Amino acid sequence: MLNNTPREFAFTEQDFEKVRVMIYNYAGIALTPAKHDMVYGRLARRLRALGLRTFNEYLQVLDRGDSKEFELFANSLTTNLTSFFRESHHFPMLADHLKAQRSSGVLNLWCSASSTGEEAYSMAITACEAFDSLRPPVHIIATDLDTGVLETAKQGIYGADEVEKLEGQRAKRYFEKQSDGRYRVRQELRDMIVYRKVNLMEPNWPIRGPLDAIFCRNVMIYFDKPTQLKVLQRFAPLLKPDGLLFVGHSENLYHAADIFKLRNKTVYERVISGAAAPGPATMARPGSSGFSR
Repeated sequence: MLNNTPREFAFTEQDFEKVRVMIYNYAGIALTPAKHDMVYGRLARRLRALGLRTFNEYLQVLDRGDSKEFELFANSLTTNLTSFFRESHHFPMLADHLKAQRSSGVLNLWCSASSTGEEAYSMAITACEAFDSLRPPVHIIATDLDTGVLETAKQGIYGADEVEKLEGQRAKRYFEKQSDGRYRVRQELRDMIVYRKVNLMEPNWPIRGPLDAIFCRNVMIYFDKPTQLKVLQRFAPLLKPDGLLFVGHSENLYHAADIFKLRNKTVYERVISGAAAPGPATMARPGSSGFSR
């Protein structure tokens, strides 16, 4: 529904439908009509920045193939709600899984929607605690569609209000207080993580299996069922046979029961039926392992 309140920029239903098609085709995000006002509010900032008068003018800029502006367009429409140890029940389960793989050499994890980094650093802290070491044998690749939040994640600097509420001695052990009162994640943890831009709709991901775990939490809720299924079909061959997929508290994979089965609360494992047949777009070259760095 159109909001009848006078607006700064002309934004028609046709404009909204075009935005919906663009972001769906690019990022798989399925915007419902209820997101009309949200889309206006987020993209209006781009119109102001560019000195435009209508959304039609803005959509023409995108149609002309301005790749930088399209990146900012996509960044504007992604949601980046996150925090350290969000959905905390997952991290003891990750710790137990890592401990069980202790004799397997280097363990590889993928944080597939890392946002500003709190989730990836929570995974790194969990690994440190599981191995009682600041340099555990764990590599994490952390990816996101939004290039802006990735830059924040790489810096690893957070406000005192976020860090000081962490349990126990985590703030003291894993962060260094800066002169401005903020905290920076210790270098050892930052060294564990590689940040990359990855669009889950891309035909080729710079991710190599086999992986011990994938975190893809609160991402599927933005996809329709066919898109969810395509992503899950690509996740499965990247995981080790005993690898785990962590999803958000409001997500379930019932429609992919032939690919993943529930292990525990919102944690899934692969359904193994016969020999695994990894797809060429998602797996490493023969003889290679780990991540594309």
